Amino acid sequence: MEESKKVLESFIPLAKSTAKMFGPNCEVIIHDLTNPQASVMFTVNNHVTGREIGQSFDHLVKTVLRSEDFKEDYLAGYTFVTEDKRTIRSSTSLIRDSKQKVIGAFCINFDVEALNQMQQFMNTFLSTQVEVQENETKSDDDIENVEGIVDQLIQQIIQNSVHPVMKRHEKIELIRFMDEKGIFLMKGSVEKVASLLGISKVTVYSYLDEIKNKSS
Repeated sequence: MEESKKVLESFIPLAKSTAKMFGPNCEVIIHDLTNPQASVMFTVNNHVTGREIGQSFDHLVKTVLRSEDFKEDYLAGYTFVTEDKRTIRSSTSLIRDSKQKVIGAFCINFDVEALNQMQQFMNTFLSTQVEVQENETKSDDDIENVEGIVDQLIQQIIQNSVHPVMKRHEKIELIRFMDEKGIFLMKGSVEKVASLLGISKVTVYSYLDEIKNKSS
């Protein structure tokens, strides 16, 4: 864990310089994925999305890892909408340690509303992104990489939470967290979670049904 912390902290100057270069509409976040439940370890200009240190990731699995354009450990130019209806254009790059294990993510979030005032830059930016999307396809290696990253996330989430006398409601809350983060959108994730929690697939599905019934 100490090595991981040092590696992640080494990206702080890059985060600061990136935010400084692109101004107050550019937010940079460093995630510590060895602690998925509280992965946000550093932020600059966090007024852009309101992310706070100690919060968890939102788009890593649901948007980044599941994208056809996620290759070579990064996804650039994807968008999401904030609660106050602002469009944010983002890029996420994974961070690995000396053993090539994914330990973090470097995320840049740019408030696109400001870019609307710079039409020429906006047109160039968008046309470049469309061209990349059309010319590239996801390889088998990329797919295998994503599956490995999700497996690692599952293991880390459970490792950080499981204890010998874990009660039913604690397991449900753990599964709720993973469901919110998009873990169960990935193929084979239910089986993986069931195995690590020492329960059956049927039990995981029953917990998911219970969670959905309560939320509705």
